[in-house]
Amino acid sequence: MARFVRWTALMAAAALLTAGCSGGSSDDGKGGAGTGAATPSTADSTSTSTTAALPASLTAQKLDWGRCKATGDSAAPSSDWQCATLKVPLDWAKPDGSTIGLALIRSRSTGGDRIGSLLFNFGGPGGSGVDYMPAYSAAVSALHERYDLVSWDPRGVGASEGVRCRSDKAIQATEDVDATPDTPTEETAYFQDATDFGKGCEKAAGKLMSHVSTTDTARDMDLMRQVLGDDKLHYFGISYGTELGGVYAHLFPKKVGRLILDAVVDPSADSVGHALNQTRGFQRALDDYLKSTGQDPTQGSKKIAALLKRLDAKPLATSSGRKLTQTLALTGIVLPLYSKESWPTLTSALDSAEGGDGSELLALADGYNDRDSTGHYGTTTHSQRVISCLDDKQRPTPEQTRKLLPEFEKISPVFGDFMGWDTAGWCHDWPVAGQYDTPEVSASGAAPVLVVGNTGDPATPYEGARKMADELGKGVGVELTWKGEGHGAYGSGSDCVDSTVDAYLLKGTVPKDGKVCAS
Repeated sequence: MARFVRWTALMAAAALLTAGCSGGSSDDGKGGAGTGAATPSTADSTSTSTTAALPASLTAQKLDWGRCKATGDSAAPSSDWQCATLKVPLDWAKPDGSTIGLALIRSRSTGGDRIGSLLFNFGGPGGSGVDYMPAYSAAVSALHERYDLVSWDPRGVGASEGVRCRSDKAIQATEDVDATPDTPTEETAYFQDATDFGKGCEKAAGKLMSHVSTTDTARDMDLMRQVLGDDKLHYFGISYGTELGGVYAHLFPKKVGRLILDAVVDPSADSVGHALNQTRGFQRALDDYLKSTGQDPTQGSKKIAALLKRLDAKPLATSSGRKLTQTLALTGIVLPLYSKESWPTLTSALDSAEGGDGSELLALADGYNDRDSTGHYGTTTHSQRVISCLDDKQRPTPEQTRKLLPEFEKISPVFGDFMGWDTAGWCHDWPVAGQYDTPEVSASGAAPVLVVGNTGDPATPYEGARKMADELGKGVGVELTWKGEGHGAYGSGSDCVDSTVDAYLLKGTVPKDGKVCAS
């Protein structure tokens, strides 16, 4: 079981297309990143959650940048990239206590007029910035001229104390668990699986389990800013990275430099509201896909829903010997909706499934679930759940979820059932309590933050961009809308979006709030 706001989906879509963002930069990397530390500071925050002054052992640490090594899931990038480890407190309430290490990656600016560091978070939560930053650098080559490109594995992710809650064998064994239970037996298995996953995470994460929240990571970012030698934080957040950026702006409004939030998570939605938003977003994207093939969206959705119902009763055979279940088929349908260029792949996979072969949909599901050809799974889903369940206070019960199902199913006959049950199953019986119903992102006094929404975004519907801009506050949140398709706007084919974002990041030019890019 995996939620649909995922960095992995971005990465898998890129791999699926085998185009666009690939390879590291081949430039020399002129211009140096500062390694000096700023004066120790407290959190510039109106929040009631503050920290003590940070010890010099944190703020004055020198990063030992060196050649990046290969990881278990990724080859080593080119020599243009350097890696280092940043020490951060395990518990931000005790900044002089135990520390953990965060894995960082950077490539120095390629031009002579360096602005500073530009931090990237690609979403998830749970995505590895260390793995993905080199692949994304080609898409931001214009920004690379004046910024050091920097990303990191947030706490609990990848090389930064990453959490693995299950073995590969155990993950594959749960493929038969029905994520849309129809009987008491299936419902028992579904919730037992959620309980078992949480216990596995607790065993793997230990003390870290209570210290991987978005707020913790936002505080890590400000320490990162100081150690990198930047007076202000310049940041590019995508998908979940927009929520992280909003939380940072709230905690440290006076340290906000140039912040881009693209593919925006609605900060006003609780976990149920977020699931409802996604159900609408994916159905909207599916409707657009069906229209592009000449089908009536209502009839086309009914046809896909009927296929899923048949798979619920009898999974399809595949060339690998594994079975295509209803849940895996739905996951396979989701992946191509992240990018319009992938729609033909969805057509082929659906046609094959209708013909009795589930191989193509299974391959798409494996791409989304970060499963390689050897049966090894990445840990993105594990980290995603550990982080989001520490954030989310809301815990719908099975009884409450049953009452919600009609609303979900009315929105989408394809995605509604899955998304409805997910509200109860995702954090069911979780070992630690959640921290908030909705994140606090108000940032009075911050510099303008550019918030970018895409009308065809399936995972983070564009309405969330306006909500984020409003909650950041008057004079802070500035909305830019693109009438396009896919998850995210920058680098997706709109010269209008790209030039507006580049002008903001490179020149500090703030567009008029509400600007719309039609192409």
